[in-house]
Amino acid sequence: MGYTKRQFIEEAYGEIGMASYVFDLDVDVLQRALRRLDSMMAEWNGRGIRLGYPLPASPDDSDLDEPAQVPDWANEAIILNLAVRLAPGHGKTVSPQTLFAAKRAIDGVLARVAMPPEVQITGLPRGAGSKSHESPFLPSPSDTLTAGPDSELEFL
Repeated sequence: MGYTKRQFIEEAYGEIGMASYVFDLDVDVLQRALRRLDSMMAEWNGRGIRLGYPLPASPDDSDLDEPAQVPDWANEAIILNLAVRLAPGHGKTVSPQTLFAAKRAIDGVLARVAMPPEVQITGLPRGAGSKSHESPFLPSPSDTLTAGPDSELEFL
């Protein structure tokens, strides 16, 4: 079973030295952190890092105990990068080790989800086995259809 949004937030606070067993994280602090988590994941989604995180329609619709539905290999990147975002709001300075680990973790996620764009090659000769006598070159490419993996297409 994966992490809930609350668990990501508690782990991030633990990373900056504000673990819940030392500091009481009240409801307002948790809600602000939840909004930061949701906005970070929305930003990642906009950058093409789609991990399956359930983005709320509005900040008031988000639930702390909702499962985050992200793959396990992305947990460390979410925790560390959330800690980096939460620390300044509490007057904390993130350690260089945490910054390095956060950068390394997000680079690992990027490497895992990176998809090179498809390219259509133009101007190639047909070759000796071609049966077409119209042109010695392959036809020009058609326009590609761009849609993200979470987009819907309607066929009429």
